[in-house]
Amino acid sequence: MGLHVLVNAGPWLPIPPAGYGGIEHVVATLVPELRRRGVRVTLATVGTSAIEADEVVALFDEPMFGEIGATYNMVAGIPHAHMQRVTSELRARDDIDLVHDHLEVVGAAVLAAMDKGPPALQTLHWDLRKHRDFYATFDGRGRVRFACVSEPQLATAPRRLAEQVVRAIPLGVDLDAFAPSAAKDDAVLALSRITPVKGTDVAARVSRRAGVELLLAGPVAGVDDPAELRARLADPRDPLRGFADARYWTDAVAPHVDGERVRWIGGVATGDRAALLARARAALFPVQWDEPGATAAIEALASGTPVVATRRGAFAAIVEHGVTGFLADDEDGLVEGLRRADEIDPAACRRAAEERFSAGRMADDYLAVYEEVLARA
Repeated sequence: MGLHVLVNAGPWLPIPPAGYGGIEHVVATLVPELRRRGVRVTLATVGTSAIEADEVVALFDEPMFGEIGATYNMVAGIPHAHMQRVTSELRARDDIDLVHDHLEVVGAAVLAAMDKGPPALQTLHWDLRKHRDFYATFDGRGRVRFACVSEPQLATAPRRLAEQVVRAIPLGVDLDAFAPSAAKDDAVLALSRITPVKGTDVAARVSRRAGVELLLAGPVAGVDDPAELRARLADPRDPLRGFADARYWTDAVAPHVDGERVRWIGGVATGDRAALLARARAALFPVQWDEPGATAAIEALASGTPVVATRRGAFAAIVEHGVTGFLADDEDGLVEGLRRADEIDPAACRRAAEERFSAGRMADDYLAVYEEVLARA
């Protein structure tokens, strides 16, 4: 195609991420598919990224995700420093046709403030009720436009933002990386960052009520290792103790974790996700917010594993109730869904992933949007 795109993944995690990293997993899935289609990709990321790209732009050698739970005044400079490196690169050359940005708020703000430069598309990976003052007034001046990751997410966009959205592009996954398992474990899997909006405490309660074992897999305040978390929380000098997610773990989740009915295995390496998802009795997502894209739910379907989730955000568009999982409006509904998980045919889950959520389909959709953004600009 002769198209050169700078994909801005941000400074938080490497591409691909070693474990947790929703946005970073999306970027890691998209970049190889773009390159297979002849797109030249310059990736703005951190120095430890291992994905193949035509070029890499990085300010930070190491990922900065461990800092993200600190107070705003301690971390605000990190994304801005990263964007200063990105804009310096854009000003120094004229061979980049388009910027595909994935950095919340700061990416769009800085790109729009540039006096000149290539057009940009920002994928909105987050709840659009966040930062409403910003997105409700943002003017991309025709140079910065947006893509949503689901139709339910787009429906929540402020009017001014919605006018600048080209379209909603559902997420996709590398189907070859996931496969159904002939054998299932007894445990239900909750694969997510341990944080209030993911409803980890709800997952513990409903699994106990349903009489099923629960496996929690995901970091707490950026910490993957249970032993490290215990040691740091026991140290009165460690600032981690003041992080919101660490307090949530201590107050709301840890009391449920008994090592038997509810277990926390820490963060999960990328290579272990597929096996955990494939063998899980069900994947549980009791979210307490309007989840925009839900990559892990799509990975579960690709693994032949039913999804039991709160009927919020993208889950309403991903899960076919009674066919690929169960949607619930309250904890009682989640309990019922867990008890009925064995009714779901794993082949139906896999088929839905193949038909609707492939990496190739996502890349083709983005190429069409790139062309539209360039034509409008």
